[in-house]
Amino acid sequence: MDDRNFKDALYEQFARIGHALSTPKRLEILDLLGQGERSVEVLAREAALSVPNASQHLRVLRSARLVDSRRDGLYVYYKLADSAVWRLWAALRELGQLRLTEITELVRSICQDEASVDLVDRQMLWRMAQAGDVTVLDVRPAAEFESGHIPGAASIPLGELERRLSEIPREQPVVAYCRGPYCVLAVQAVELLRSHGFTARRLKDGFPEWREDGFPVEAVGAG
Repeated sequence: MDDRNFKDALYEQFARIGHALSTPKRLEILDLLGQGERSVEVLAREAALSVPNASQHLRVLRSARLVDSRRDGLYVYYKLADSAVWRLWAALRELGQLRLTEITELVRSICQDEASVDLVDRQMLWRMAQAGDVTVLDVRPAAEFESGHIPGAASIPLGELERRLSEIPREQPVVAYCRGPYCVLAVQAVELLRSHGFTARRLKDGFPEWREDGFPVEAVGAG
């Protein structure tokens, strides 16, 4: 194989990954899978897709070796192929925020009070948690909490938070977290908690960033 043919063949393979990342829904699916393994049906519901459309997107991602799948009875479950896939998505996200002002404007339009929501970084949260100086609150869906969560965190999905406020101690601050920096669940949780008199802040990013940074992780039922 001469040099030209080699380069054409090589970049064609790299382009397979670019093609797999070329639609918004497939990026959203990767982001969802960053929380842990999911069935096609759950991914379809979370990404507002029909099951056939979700399956089609997942086949493209699998063809590019970005996700793996397994069958359990009637259901097919998908997960990220490895942590390098998450790092690729995180790098793309970081580049987009750096180069595209539209992203900043979109985030600001959803989180208009972002500046008023005190942020806690991962290192600070871990120190507070180890010292017992904070209630760590996971406001993601319960299935995501069960797949993996910050050690010692309480699971109260956002939709249940208002009726379960009595479960949260008032004598110490609360730090809420969710799926990542563009997830508004924790922002809304902090607003709700503050409206009921709690001292509340949120994690600067989310659970996938916590896990990828090497901090300890717990999972329900893990031995």
